[in-house]
Amino acid sequence: MSKKDKKEIQEEQDINAQSDTVEVEEPIVEEQSLEEKLQAEVKEEKDKFLRLFAEFENYKRRTARERIELFSTASEDVMKTLLPILDDFERALAHIEEDKEAEELRKGVLLIYQKLVNTLDQKGLKVMTVEKGDVFDADTHEAITQIPSPSNDLKGKIIDVVEKGYKLGEKIIRFPKVVIGQ
Repeated sequence: MSKKDKKEIQEEQDINAQSDTVEVEEPIVEEQSLEEKLQAEVKEEKDKFLRLFAEFENYKRRTARERIELFSTASEDVMKTLLPILDDFERALAHIEEDKEAEELRKGVLLIYQKLVNTLDQKGLKVMTVEKGDVFDADTHEAITQIPSPSNDLKGKIIDVVEKGYKLGEKIIRFPKVVIGQ
């Protein structure tokens, strides 16, 4: 073979090698871009799934919490209607204490009152303790009036409790009605 033939053969091989390389690279580039697209799509779907799963978990927690609150305060209306009766019992007991002749009546009324209080206590009703001299808090007390305070240390404080307050669980169902010093 002559040098010219060898050169032509070499050139042909180089051209074939280049064309083979180009043909091989194109499918790899297409495969990589397709693979990248699929990976991006999988990542996007995974993100959607995780967000949906988190949203569902939050929904489950919220509904469970609402259900517990509903059960704990389901009897709120009944409790509110019984509070005036409880107040009447307390007024009756205070009035009967003064009458020494009605001792048996006082014992009967006291027994019924204690049963009612115990039953309501078992159902979650708690008396809010408010003392004379406590600091007035607008979030937990209801001021019905202000009077001039008997002393300077009672200004802005509770002077008298007119009506007891009650909680059902952690929720205040009736605010204590108080008189505060001015």
